[in-house]
Amino acid sequence: MTALVDGAREKVAAGFRRIVSGDPSGAPEWVQQLRDGADEGYFGPGSAAWAVHGALPTIVGGIRALLMQALHPGALAGVMQHSRYEADALGRLAGTTQWLTVVTFGDRAAADRECARVRGMHRRVVGTYETAAGPAPYAASDPDLLRWVHIAFTDSFLATHRVWGGPIPGGEDAYVREWAKAGELVGVVDPPRSVRDLEEQIAGYSPVLRGDAPALQTVDFIRNVPVPLAGRPAYSVLFAGAVATLPADQRALLGLPNLPLLVTRPAVGALLGGLGLALGPASPSQQAARSRVTALQDTPA
Repeated sequence: MTALVDGAREKVAAGFRRIVSGDPSGAPEWVQQLRDGADEGYFGPGSAAWAVHGALPTIVGGIRALLMQALHPGALAGVMQHSRYEADALGRLAGTTQWLTVVTFGDRAAADRECARVRGMHRRVVGTYETAAGPAPYAASDPDLLRWVHIAFTDSFLATHRVWGGPIPGGEDAYVREWAKAGELVGVVDPPRSVRDLEEQIAGYSPVLRGDAPALQTVDFIRNVPVPLAGRPAYSVLFAGAVATLPADQRALLGLPNLPLLVTRPAVGALLGGLGLALGPASPSQQAARSRVTALQDTPA
């Protein structure tokens, strides 16, 4: 019986890691490279960023961030016109996972390289989108669009960790302040550095956010993202958790129902708890990063 249970856990863990990493082994080369490096990175053990990004609520936060990003027509146009998200949604997920993980857990040189890769991709993303006044230009490297994407990630990871995560070293302000560095590395100008600043910057985007046909089309895709058949019931629970943590005005724009946390909190908590048992206390990325930090600490000055 123990062998059967262990086998089931390993199967679940391997399947999950294959989906988020995009690698058949579940541990791509860039994860293994986190063992190497000259320093602890921009954050390091004990940081707010390690605590939040090393916890499972980021799964829900990632879905929420995509929903939130869909509200900005310029940001959404860049995704719809230049991204392979419909043809290869899991591949795009793997690319985002790589950036988030390397910047969080890698050394500074690895984080800088990863952000340079992202900036290079952004330079090619330009075009126009329709407004009431006619076509409007956009560019992924536009600081205003970059800030919105950064805000969506920051707010979403924080909101979902607030519900399903544990304590954050230094508190929520520390997380927003630390993760501002990641935004700056990809070109964000004046990212928020406190929860209050984050809330004020979100409010500042209200006039340009909209739930038009492209946004609703994106919501429908996110709701029905092509995960493997066995994982669809679990994904539905995670999607419901993401919706429940969105502010009422954002849900209304996106045509999403009012899902009370009273219902979604225990369901998502149980799912994340079971996934945590299968995955173990630390991901391969965290283990690799801790191995690097330990080696640095053991190296004589």
